[in-house]
Amino acid sequence: MKKIFICIALILLSQLKILAQVDPHFSQFYAYPLWLNPGLTGVMDGDYRVTGLYRNQWRNVTAPFSTMGFSAEVATNKNLNLGANIISQSAGDGGYKYLNVYATIAYSGIRFGTDLNQQVTIGIQAGMLSRRFDPSKFQFGDQWNPVTGYNPAVASADLIAGNSSSVLDVGSGISYMDNTPGKQVNFFGGFAAFHLTQPEDPFINGSIKRYLPVRYAIHAGANITLSETTSITPNALYLQQGNATEKMIGIYSTFKANDMTNLMLGVNYRFEDAVSPFAGIGFKDFVLGLSYDVNDSPLGKAVAGTNSLEVSLSWTGRKAGKPLRYLSCPRL
Repeated sequence: MKKIFICIALILLSQLKILAQVDPHFSQFYAYPLWLNPGLTGVMDGDYRVTGLYRNQWRNVTAPFSTMGFSAEVATNKNLNLGANIISQSAGDGGYKYLNVYATIAYSGIRFGTDLNQQVTIGIQAGMLSRRFDPSKFQFGDQWNPVTGYNPAVASADLIAGNSSSVLDVGSGISYMDNTPGKQVNFFGGFAAFHLTQPEDPFINGSIKRYLPVRYAIHAGANITLSETTSITPNALYLQQGNATEKMIGIYSTFKANDMTNLMLGVNYRFEDAVSPFAGIGFKDFVLGLSYDVNDSPLGKAVAGTNSLEVSLSWTGRKAGKPLRYLSCPRL
């Protein structure tokens, strides 16, 4: 039955344009700021932030796409913020592994407006991008017998030149925040570009070299205060990498239960892909988020198990005795 599902999925995909996005993506994109925009490094209600995120998807179509991210940030009093980020993804039956490790530095000293409460932050990141796969897990055509089927003991004549690559990877971004306290509507947004070094694709042979396309990200939203205990945050995200695009809109509400606890409920919609409801809880300095993508693409309608689960956890700390800053940036 699983093989039948895979065949149906391949038929459906063959009828669509090949618009594959190389980089991992997340439904809770604002819960993972260093992946979204280096210009968000250190932009927080505190001095330190540690974030972890896990995503699991397409478990019934092939080997599940499993993605884990971890980041740490610190905001200094010198208008320089520092961060580090690790993204790891495994995908498919071929043992594909994607690992991105980089450090980020951001300048947050551009302020203007009344009491200098509007802020622009510019960040740049640099590190290593590693990709590899396991050829021993492949099944080639000359290993199949029309009578007995696949025989792993038969050596394939298909030769693979290389199965791993580690290269320098650089990205940059800029963000804007309206941090004015007491204001009913506070806007935020930003723009970022990743893979500016355009690493060469090591897995495609031929006279024409292929390069990893730049991933562009545009994000924006507003924090709208409805009362002392309730606010709503509409937001939008646009991604482009090569000929692939991703468009997402969403909204969530934050309810203040008491001085230590916030509750969050909302939904995102990724055009031509999925609806993603989510819920979150903030307790003291921790925020836990849970979302579940319900796939509404042709593949999702034909094959069960194409949905995705995503969990995020962040901790924001501050130096002892330092008062809480007001920032309009979203928590999810």
